[in-house]
Amino acid sequence: MTTTHTPVEHLDVLVVGAGISGIGAGRYLTTELPRRSFAILEARETSGGTWDLFRYPGIRSDSDLHTFGYEFKPWRDEQSIADAPRILAYLRETITENGLDERIRYSHRVLSAAWSTPEARWLVEVERTGTGERLQLSAGWLFCAGGYYRYDEGFTPVFDGRERFRGPIVHPQHWPEGLEYAGKRVLVIGSGATAVTLVPALAETAGSVTMLQRTPSYVMPVPRTDVLADRLRAWFGDERGFALTRRKNIARGIGIWRFCQKYPRAARKLIRWVNARQLPEGYPVDEHFNPPYDPWDQRLCAVPDGDLFRAIRNGTADVVTDRIATFTEDGVLLESGRELQADVVVTATGLTVQAIGGISLTVDGEPVHLPDTVTYKGMMLSGVPNFVIAIGYTNSSWTLKIGLLCEHFCRLLAQMDAHGYDVARPEPSDPDMPTRPFLDFAAGYIRRAVDQLPRQGDRLPWLTSTSYSSDVKLLRAESVTDPELHLSRAATAAAVTA
Repeated sequence: MTTTHTPVEHLDVLVVGAGISGIGAGRYLTTELPRRSFAILEARETSGGTWDLFRYPGIRSDSDLHTFGYEFKPWRDEQSIADAPRILAYLRETITENGLDERIRYSHRVLSAAWSTPEARWLVEVERTGTGERLQLSAGWLFCAGGYYRYDEGFTPVFDGRERFRGPIVHPQHWPEGLEYAGKRVLVIGSGATAVTLVPALAETAGSVTMLQRTPSYVMPVPRTDVLADRLRAWFGDERGFALTRRKNIARGIGIWRFCQKYPRAARKLIRWVNARQLPEGYPVDEHFNPPYDPWDQRLCAVPDGDLFRAIRNGTADVVTDRIATFTEDGVLLESGRELQADVVVTATGLTVQAIGGISLTVDGEPVHLPDTVTYKGMMLSGVPNFVIAIGYTNSSWTLKIGLLCEHFCRLLAQMDAHGYDVARPEPSDPDMPTRPFLDFAAGYIRRAVDQLPRQGDRLPWLTSTSYSSDVKLLRAESVTDPELHLSRAATAAAVTA
């Protein structure tokens, strides 16, 4: 009796995730390495990642789309700070324009991947999410573009007495279709980007909206439309106008961040002055809009056209800074003794961070423990061959970093093709190099997961840059080869240091 085995499909590159990073990676692979075979695996049934997943009222970007969008595809919409449907349409246009529709395999969740040095390839275990069926794929490279948080579970702290509350309690990550809040009292717990987006959107129809925060955030009004961008497009056309706007906005963003880092006291005073001008006279600015940390220790919250401040001025929204002692049947009791009544509670309390999409990795049979790895150029992991992790900026538009990273990845593959290499394995020359957290950021959702994430070193190429200009030099201008990136051929398995 003869047993036949279905051969495992092999791809040069397997991209995990069809969100903004994975779509970008697919486009760069299509244009820069057209002979390379690749597929994009998406666990959900649709593309768009975050911009399809989140459905809460008012969902929008907090970065301008001239920098958050792709460098290769001009942003033509009138909104610079854009809502999710417009961003999603832009992403799906990118898919179609670059022939990626047939490359994306939906309802394919990557569970694990095992690297074999002798074969110079990953064996990837995949689940079809609709049926539970398992299959295997083989890939020369894994490009992990699944973002940094769990799609199936947001973060909600444990609240005493939560079960007593008689109304619905909703996390924005799982906003139920048809939730009724018109004319009702809505309590939004949180003070980050999601909360400041939700409050003015809910206030348009709710009876009242209260934002309850333990700690204030820095909040700054920004124009929803970019008047200069419209003029540049009119003067120079879409392509050139977009390029000039993008350059302008990159420079502005870098300038603001550097000012906040260098002169935190002056930045704090300036933000407070802007807030005071936006709020009603006599409003307790220092109680509700004066964080205990410096600007850009955590991400600044942008509010388009000052919509949050307008809702406060109009009396349709208010802010309370306090802590929850317990939920009650009709709302929450605060530690101060005050009770806030509510019909609907929204827990805008953050994300659950998850590195590399929760994929279990092994290298030659040995499990990869992420906290034991160090990031190379912010995109690969020490000791893990042919693996890229796509993480963007936390202090600027996410996609600025992703674009540079994709360019560098394609240049590296082209270099390896030219010299007949199959394997790229980063290894620090100094195994005792001091390390620190990969995402050196004070946000709560990062601090909760920092011990589960890779580390970064104290020098290049192991230092993860947060500077776009530095990354342009490192990832675009400088050579892809490096003494600490070891290249080898599968046939000989003899390491060659480039």
